[in-house]
Amino acid sequence: MDEQKALEMVQNIFMSVFRRETTLSLDEIKEKFASLIKLPIEVHDSTTGEATWTDGQAEFYITQKNMEKVDFSTGWMKKELTFHSMEELLESWKQMNYKTTERLYNCEDCSKSDTLYNCISSYHSLNCRQSKNIIYSEGCGDCEYLIACKNSGNCNYCINVYDSGTCSNSYSVTCSSKISNSLMIQDCFNLHECIFCSHIANKRYCICNTQFEKEEYFQWKKLIVDWIFSKIR
Repeated sequence: MDEQKALEMVQNIFMSVFRRETTLSLDEIKEKFASLIKLPIEVHDSTTGEATWTDGQAEFYITQKNMEKVDFSTGWMKKELTFHSMEELLESWKQMNYKTTERLYNCEDCSKSDTLYNCISSYHSLNCRQSKNIIYSEGCGDCEYLIACKNSGNCNYCINVYDSGTCSNSYSVTCSSKISNSLMIQDCFNLHECIFCSHIANKRYCICNTQFEKEEYFQWKKLIVDWIFSKIR
């Protein structure tokens, strides 16, 4: 996935969550939304010098593709060697001990990512599975259209969802389940169109754990979205 496609995906998600587009760049999105997400870091393949992405520091690196090239050509086994000291043994180990990067298993159109399984169109994400159209996310599964989400499953069109499941069209949700069209939610279950709520269940049109009529709720929601955008733009 290139940066242009990633930006188009960001606009799609923002429109679904906030009903408006953003002027933020990818770097600004990362800075403002992904500060709590562990993301792959950029390093260089020790055999080719090309930039690559990994989940952690090591002394030497090799991309998954370049590792497989060696595997299918010469292989990784060495001829019989004789060691005269522990230092010689460790030096031999050092020459082949490359950390594999960009481990993308059965993935398509994924970039700047590491350890993904069965993912499509992932950008700068880590340790995700069975997901597509995700950006700056970590540890998510069975998800679509996410920005900066972590350890969540079965979510779609969400921004900043943490440790939650079955969420949609929502922003800033933590430790919750079955949340839709909601903003700033923590430790809740089965909410639809709620804002600034914690520790409640089976509600809709609530703000600060207070029940509102539908019309008044949406009047406040517009003001709250304006306030959110004043903070992130």
